[in-house]
Amino acid sequence: MSSVAIVGAGPGLGAAVARRFGREGFAVALLARDGERLRALADELAQEGVRARGFAADVRDPLALAGALARAAGELGTVEVLQYSPVPQRDFMLPVLETTHADLTGPVEFSVYGPVAAVQQVLPGMRELGRGTILLVNGGTAVIPRPDRAGTSIAFAAESAYGHLLHDRLAGEGIYVGQLIIPGAIVVGHPRKDPAALADALWGMHRDRHGFRHYADDLDG
Repeated sequence: MSSVAIVGAGPGLGAAVARRFGREGFAVALLARDGERLRALADELAQEGVRARGFAADVRDPLALAGALARAAGELGTVEVLQYSPVPQRDFMLPVLETTHADLTGPVEFSVYGPVAAVQQVLPGMRELGRGTILLVNGGTAVIPRPDRAGTSIAFAAESAYGHLLHDRLAGEGIYVGQLIIPGAIVVGHPRKDPAALADALWGMHRDRHGFRHYADDLDG
């Protein structure tokens, strides 16, 4: 049995993706910093028939993140699908002229070191399976940088470049890498940006396996 690992799992998008992939027979590994919230979410999903388990880790600690993913694979089965979708911190979004090199440490740890550590951990298992999917979820600043959100603009651009390189390099091995851009906020009830609609879009990317960058909605501005 294989699993889907959701890095940055919470009650919104993460829970919706867990339900969507769970309906397709995947075991679900939920990764985030707060272990208590993960346990509560795993219990809620279990009541709906989804086999889920929480694994606490901070994405800014690459060793801890890799260790959590290793435990997830050991307990739930090889990670066939990796979704990297933690929500950036507000202090990553300073105006560009107020952003120092020190202010970029957090965003780069969050959006570059974290994804690289996660991919490096799960890639051997995907190769052994002969298939896999890596899904990166980013905001609109990954495509259109904003001067009032320098940290995410810079770090998301680097994450996008890494993902695109992986997409090109791994396609021949049966491993699909895609990016979903969600402009603005996730909005309950929105036809394209409701968590369930986004989960359907991510499932579709995993199923259809074409193209690198996909958009949940039209870009602002």
